[in-house]
Amino acid sequence: ELPPSHFPAARAAAVALGYLRYLRGGPGRGLQLRELRRARRQDIDDVGHKYYLELELEDVLDKDRTVSCTAEVLYHLGSKSSAPDVQVTVQGELRSTEEADQEFYNRIRSLEEELVAENIPDSHGNVPPELEPIHLLAWAASGYVIWQNSTENTKFHLAQVKHVKQVKRSDEDLQFDYVVLLHEMVSQEVLPWEVRLLWHPRRGARVSR
Repeated sequence: ELPPSHFPAARAAAVALGYLRYLRGGPGRGLQLRELRRARRQDIDDVGHKYYLELELEDVLDKDRTVSCTAEVLYHLGSKSSAPDVQVTVQGELRSTEEADQEFYNRIRSLEEELVAENIPDSHGNVPPELEPIHLLAWAASGYVIWQNSTENTKFHLAQVKHVKQVKRSDEDLQFDYVVLLHEMVSQEVLPWEVRLLWHPRRGARVSR
């Protein structure tokens, strides 16, 4: 059993949140950690360290409602190249975003010129309302990067969308090419990442590179 303030437990929680943002995030939902309730670590011989976590999450667009979630995060021994194995179970229902998703999809599809934006949030921490869905999709995209690139000694946090460009496609997906800045809290480095995100209301978010 670990105290929830224990740094490795907090780092494992950041991985679980990144994974969940990628899996269940979108333009109408922004999951964040309200509280890490419980954590314990198991050392598995010749395999790695496994963290069992109980989390309380909230949606930034619906802060009155929280959902509980259990997660298991397994870091493989000595492996810098393989992503942690993550399993997440959400207890309770996340708010439906079907209507907002469809509205956003139709709005982007109907743009005559591809959307281009930079510096979200700006230097004062502001996100223009019309760019909030683009910002939340960056949470999903960076969630994938955080999950894939985390180790037991890192803790990544999305600092800013430096640049985003929509790319028109011949299929039904929306494509956004992002440059995101990730703040690695342990080393205090800020790292730029290029991420291509595909999104569709029925299929959710997928990172293609």
